[in-house]
Amino acid sequence: MKKWTCVALLVAAAAPGAFAADSVTVQKPVTINDDADVPQAVLDECKLDSEVPDAVAAKAKEAGIAISFADKVSGSEPGKTLQMQITEVVSDGNAFLGHHKSMTVKGKLYKDGAVIASFRDRRNSMGGAFGGFKGNCAVLARTAKAIGEDIGEWLAAPKVDARLGDLE
Repeated sequence: MKKWTCVALLVAAAAPGAFAADSVTVQKPVTINDDADVPQAVLDECKLDSEVPDAVAAKAKEAGIAISFADKVSGSEPGKTLQMQITEVVSDGNAFLGHHKSMTVKGKLYKDGAVIASFRDRRNSMGGAFGGFKGNCAVLARTAKAIGEDIGEWLAAPKVDARLGDLE
């Protein structure tokens, strides 16, 4: 019995180290590419730059990956860091004529300063169920959440030049 208690204590002591190996520092807020044509109303009213990393963290947590946030990620930090950038936001249509929204995000995963994986993700939405009752930011938040979930899932098995979401 004593032997099993010692084994259990050793496993419990090693567990935090195992989880620490699966931790990623994620940039929040996500930057928006200077060349991206993002409508000013979207920049002013929608919080897409924080919606994406929040969704990444929620999905990564399901895979056992601990996420911490940093205001800026250069890629040169120790450990794993994820740098993301919104490269495109389309916000056409409205609740009466029909929504046509999309968003594209690209990113790189670094480990101790070296790029170990990268992705490009795009999601399109027409508003989903009851889209006619949703505003522009609500539909774009839906795309941001889907992109964040794609990226959080990708973090469990990252690959170089991965195409996620509607780009698969």
